[in-house]
Amino acid sequence: MRGVAQVEFISNPWTGVLFIIALFVGGWQFGVFGLLGTVVATLTAVALGIDRKRVLIGLEGFCGALIGVSLVLYLGTNWMTVVLTIAGCIAGSVLTAAMVTVLTQYNLPTFTAPFCVITTVIVVAAPTFERVWRGHTSAALPAPVSTSTTLTWSDAWHGLFNGIGQIFFQDKWYVGLIFLVGIAVASRIAAVAAVLASIVGILVGWGLGAPTESIGKGLYGYNAVLTAMALAGIFVVLTPAAGVFALVGAAAAAGLTAALTNFFTPVGGHTLTWPFVLVTWIFLASVGTAHALRRTG
Repeated sequence: MRGVAQVEFISNPWTGVLFIIALFVGGWQFGVFGLLGTVVATLTAVALGIDRKRVLIGLEGFCGALIGVSLVLYLGTNWMTVVLTIAGCIAGSVLTAAMVTVLTQYNLPTFTAPFCVITTVIVVAAPTFERVWRGHTSAALPAPVSTSTTLTWSDAWHGLFNGIGQIFFQDKWYVGLIFLVGIAVASRIAAVAAVLASIVGILVGWGLGAPTESIGKGLYGYNAVLTAMALAGIFVVLTPAAGVFALVGAAAAAGLTAALTNFFTPVGGHTLTWPFVLVTWIFLASVGTAHALRRTG
C-alpha cells in the first residue's frame, strides 16, 4: 500500500488503500494493473537486494504502479499488456537502482523518472509490434474534440479534481476527489498544496488559451500538483518563501506540459509526469544557492 501511496510522496498505508479504491472506481483494470505493477516492482527490488528501508516505505513500488496503470490505458486489457507490465516493472526497478546511484551524489530523488523512461519507450515502440498494437488504429493521440477557450464553471471544478486524479491517468472528478481524501488522510498541508496547485494549473492553461476540454480533464493540473507537493514541505522546508517557490514551480510545470505534449504526440507518446520531474529537479537544484530556502533532508 505504501508503494501506491508514494506516487504522491506519502508513506501512509491507508492513503495507499484509498488510492487503490480510487483506481478501482475509475475502472477495475486500473486497480488490477496498478496492484500488479506495484507487486512486481517491489518483489524485483527485494530480489535485487535493494535497501530494506526503501522497500518498506514504498519507494520501490510507486513507479511500478504508474507503469501498470499507464500501459493498460495505452495498450488495453490483454495478456500482452500483462507481459509488458511485468517486464517494464522489472526494467523499471533496475533503472531506479541505477538512477539512485547517479542522482544521490547530487542530492536529487529519482521521482517518477524511471516510470517516464520505461513507459515512453514502450508506448513509442508499440506500433511497430503487431501483437502489441493489434486493434489500435493510430500511433497518434486523439486531438481535443473542442478547441473552445471559454472556461465554464463545470470545466473549472471538474478540472480541480481531475488535476489530482490525472496523476494516475484518471479523468473522472469523483475519482480525483477520492485521491484528495487519501492525501488529506496523511497530510492536510499536502492536500492544500494539491488543491492550490491544481488551481494554478487551471489558471495557467486558461490564461494561455488552452482548450477548456483539456483543462476540464485535468491535463494542465497533475504535473503542477506533483511539483507543488514536492516543493512545499516534502523536499523543501515549508516557509512563506517556499510556498511561493512551490506555486511558481507548479506554474512552470503546467506550462511545460503543453510543450511536451506537442513533442510526444506525433509518436503516440504522452507527457506522462516528465514536466514534474524536469521542473522539480531544476527547482530543487537551485535550493543550494537560494538562501531563503532550505532542503528538508
